[in-house]
Amino acid sequence: MNVEETIKTSKKIPLEPRTLIHLQLVHNKINESMNAALKPFEVSLQQFNVLRILRGQKGKPANLSTLNERMVTKMSNTTRLVDKLLAKGFVHRSVCPSNRRKIEILITDSGLDTLEKIDISLGKAHKTIFENFTKKDLEHLNDLLDKF
Repeated sequence: MNVEETIKTSKKIPLEPRTLIHLQLVHNKINESMNAALKPFEVSLQQFNVLRILRGQKGKPANLSTLNERMVTKMSNTTRLVDKLLAKGFVHRSVCPSNRRKIEILITDSGLDTLEKIDISLGKAHKTIFENFTKKDLEHLNDLLDKF
């Protein structure tokens, strides 16, 4: 289905606006798929991103600044995301012993276990999202997206 059919217009949309609309529609479809994969774990896409970053720390604590820098979606409510993950038992927060103004955040064993299960669920979502693409298609798409 093309963009005009999707948004139910009979007019041909000029190329630049059509491309932006198309990107927004694809973005929405991807988000719907990813959110559906995360729903059983009661974790949002942003919370998943925080967990993924903390796992990448390999046992070293991160602070809010580190999380903000590495987030895929830049946002100012990282503290709230960490609070929600803390309430779920997925992260541990403590005051840095050498700098009492700095808060350190670590992923817990429960967070790591849940993240492993999420990886499986998201892997299935990724296969569905990209089922119509070859590896070459994806490489070309990434080259095009890198131009942004």
